[in-house]
Amino acid sequence: MTRIRLLPSSRDHRHLPDELAARLSATAARRGVGIDELAAELVSAGLTPEAGDPLEEFIGCGASGRREPFDIHRARRELVTHVLANDV
Repeated sequence: MTRIRLLPSSRDHRHLPDELAARLSATAARRGVGIDELAAELVSAGLTPEAGDPLEEFIGCGASGRREPFDIHRARRELVTHVLANDV
């Protein structure tokens, strides 16, 4: 865990996982700013480094790992048929 200060005017520090701290460090170095400064900027903007499209990230958060198309209406019909056929 790595400690950083999220608000420049604060003495309050937060612990970050090492992987996230490494990403912040690399992004800060690329921009030529300090890690604390970059973290404060990201927190105030409500963003993460190299964030993608929020809608795409939301859709991807529930990824099941299945690659074939999924038809929810068909799945519901099949479930109802199964339940009714088996008195579940």
